[in-house]
Amino acid sequence: MHTVVVGTTGVTASDVLAVARGGARVELSDEAVSALAAAREIVEALAAKPEPVYGVSTGFGALATRHISPELRAQLQRNIVRSHAAGMGPHVEREVVRALMFLRLKTVCSGHTGVRPSVAQTMADILNAGITPVVHEFGSLGCSGDLAPLSHCALTLMGEGDAEGPDGTIRPAGELLAAHGIEPVELREKEGLALLNGTDGMLGMLVMALADLDTLYKSADITAALSLEALLGTDQVLAPELHAIRPHPGQGASAANMLAVLKGSELTGHHQDDAPRVQDAYSVRCAPQVAGAGRDTMTHARLVADRELASAVDNPVVLPDGRVESNGNFHGAPVAYVLDFLAIAAADLGSITERRTDRLLDKNRSHGLPPFLADDAGVDSGLMIAQYTQAALVSEMKRLAVPASADSIPSSAMQEDHVSMGWSAARKLRTAVDNLTRIVAIELYAATRAIELRVGLTPAPASQAAIAAARAAGVAGPGPDRFLSPDLAAADAFVRGGHLVEAVEPVTGPLA
Repeated sequence: MHTVVVGTTGVTASDVLAVARGGARVELSDEAVSALAAAREIVEALAAKPEPVYGVSTGFGALATRHISPELRAQLQRNIVRSHAAGMGPHVEREVVRALMFLRLKTVCSGHTGVRPSVAQTMADILNAGITPVVHEFGSLGCSGDLAPLSHCALTLMGEGDAEGPDGTIRPAGELLAAHGIEPVELREKEGLALLNGTDGMLGMLVMALADLDTLYKSADITAALSLEALLGTDQVLAPELHAIRPHPGQGASAANMLAVLKGSELTGHHQDDAPRVQDAYSVRCAPQVAGAGRDTMTHARLVADRELASAVDNPVVLPDGRVESNGNFHGAPVAYVLDFLAIAAADLGSITERRTDRLLDKNRSHGLPPFLADDAGVDSGLMIAQYTQAALVSEMKRLAVPASADSIPSSAMQEDHVSMGWSAARKLRTAVDNLTRIVAIELYAATRAIELRVGLTPAPASQAAIAAARAAGVAGPGPDRFLSPDLAAADAFVRGGHLVEAVEPVTGPLA
């Protein structure tokens, strides 16, 4: 099994994906253990002094003015975890919780938190045992960290609350730890706070969304090319020299992808009907511009994610010179903004995708295709309601594009008077990515059927490969009306699993 070693300098997006989705084992580097021990010595020295230090010998948030006596500090750390584990709503997905735990461990291992090495090792042990704390949908405002989600994870570390075992069964966390020979942690000064104060949930969801969108944008370029081909459009608008004079990198990449898919097609630009078009519609002609802008948004989001993956997010932090200082690095604004940007770009890509599907189904705009791509229009409805489904998804995407980060609800008696709502931005982006996958799948379903209805014209080799792979995966072709939902589900699985890209790239070469 793949192993990810956590050091003091952060982790990579690949590390997050390996642990969250691939079940990779986690180990602490010797450097991280040394840094943990050194920082802990500083915290313990400060704890022994009579002067109050925030997070070490005081209360938290609006209660930071109270000095806590040594005999109450262990109780203080337990209490912050218990009281902050206040999430409600549906359970969050296993991969999100594993990313959350792993990224908190990443910051702990930086040596800036003051957590004992044994606490970090227990965090790794829980991940390696496949134990997943039960985390709820609601409870984070994206400031002072993803407080409630991280608190539920810390509760499991203490052997309290509920968690999911490797078999998927939810049991008391103490039972699961005991079954795997893991001793619960008795938290000491600062440790409870250090386990809660991070942007780890929203960052983990950003990393996974970027991975999914990378494949999805390639898939969308392919389905856009298939629709262009099915509509007898022209590929001349994809010429590299046209995109070079407006040098947005994403636009050029999308155009190149579409051109590669269409290479060798007999359907593009030569077989227009008796009402020749001077230009194709925007949804066809401007596909690279829209998808490309989304790609460039992803590039910016990756930059933010990489910076955050290299960060140590906690408050207060232990500095190399021995100071323990308060800060505001837990504020989720940098991550929240790009999560919202991605949801906006995804909504627009879904919107232009649906417009192409609608054009394929409209006999007045499809240049010779039967109404709704039906076998016997009137007797058959064809893909009429598939487009309804796609339109409903697009409408939902537009609602999900409303920025969460534009909102702020003050909390903690106005001590935390401006928050990022980054967790909420991440949650709605996950839904948006799911919906965009379905939207692209419906275009795939319609475009492949439309190409097969162009009898006598040979599609591009890449298109033929896409159609053959889709059909082999259970995505049915033209014919009389049938129960459509299973067909669409098969198309969704085909796109979601990256199989559309896998089918095309042996012909086109690697897509950008």
